[in-house]
Amino acid sequence: MGWIEIAFGSDYQNFRADRQERPVIRGVFLSLFVILVIPFQPVFAEEAGEIQTNDVIVFFEGPLESAANEVAEIYSGLKLELEETLGWRMSFRPKVLLINNRRTFTRIAGSHLFVALAIPQRKLVVIDYSKMNTAPFTLGTTLKHELCHLLLYHHIGTNLPKWLDEGVSQWVSDGIAEIIMGRRPSVLKEAALSGNYIGIRELMESFPEDKRSLLLAYEESRSLVEYIHGKFGLEGIRSILANLKNGDEVDVAILKSLLIPLDELERKWHAHLRRKTTWFTYLTANLYVILFFLAALITIVGFIRIIIKKRRYYDSQDDYPLHSRES
Repeated sequence: MGWIEIAFGSDYQNFRADRQERPVIRGVFLSLFVILVIPFQPVFAEEAGEIQTNDVIVFFEGPLESAANEVAEIYSGLKLELEETLGWRMSFRPKVLLINNRRTFTRIAGSHLFVALAIPQRKLVVIDYSKMNTAPFTLGTTLKHELCHLLLYHHIGTNLPKWLDEGVSQWVSDGIAEIIMGRRPSVLKEAALSGNYIGIRELMESFPEDKRSLLLAYEESRSLVEYIHGKFGLEGIRSILANLKNGDEVDVAILKSLLIPLDELERKWHAHLRRKTTWFTYLTANLYVILFFLAALITIVGFIRIIIKKRRYYDSQDDYPLHSRES
C-alpha cells in the first residue's frame, strides 16, 4: 500500500472535490501524489511503519519509530487541552504522518518555510520531523497546532476564516506557528510603525505567497486573536467560533459575540499595536541586530582605511626614486 493510500484512502475523487472548497490547500494533493506514490513508494514500502491506538493513527519512516511512539503517548494530553480550551470534543481519530526528509516535505508543502501542515478533509497531519526540536519547534507544540486546525475545521468547516484558523491555532500552541519565522525583526512591529498592514479582510480565504507578506499574515492572525482574548476573554473567542459553527458569516459572528463590527475591531487592534510599538521599543527589541550591523559597518570602514593607507604608502615609495633622479 502506498503512503498516499495510507494517508488519504483510495477515494481520490472526493478529495479533489474537497480541495475546491478550500483554495489554501490547492496543490497539496498533486504534490503528495507525485512525492509519496511515484518516486518513493518502493522505498517506503519496506521502511514504512504504523502505530494505532484508540485515539490516533501514526505513520512513519523506519528511523522515526520512537518519535511515532511519542506522538501516540502525548496525543491524549494534547487532545484534552484542546477540548478544554475550545469547549469542543475531538470526536474523530486523526492520522499523523512523520517525514524525516526535509527535501521531501518541502516538495509536499510547496515552500521551504513550513515545518508541518494539516489536511482537514482527511483528518491528516503531516510533520517534518527533521525540524522538530529545533527552536522554537517541538513535536508537542507543532502537533497541537495542527490538531487545532483539524478540530476547528471539523466543527466549522469552510465557514472558518483563514486568519482566525491560523490565529487560534497559534494562540493555543503558545504562539508557535507552522512556519519558520527566523530571527529577523518582527514584521508586525514594522507594520505597526509604518501602518502597512495587510487588511484582515484580505486574509479570509488564503495568505500571500511571498515570504514577508506570509510572515506578516501569520503574525497579524496571532496578534488579533491574542487581542480578542485579552479584551473579551476566552468566552469571546469561543462565542465567535460557536456562531461560525452555527452558520453565521464572520462579520455577524463577531458582532454578535463582541458587540463590535469587524472593521472597528481591526481599528482598535491597530491602535493597540501603535501604543505598544514605538521606535524606542522597536530599536530596543532589535538592539542585537543593530549592534551587529554597526560592528560590521565599523569593520568594513576599518578595512577600507587600511587599503587606503597601503595605497598611499606604495604611491610614496614609487615617487621617491623619481625625486632622487631629478636631484
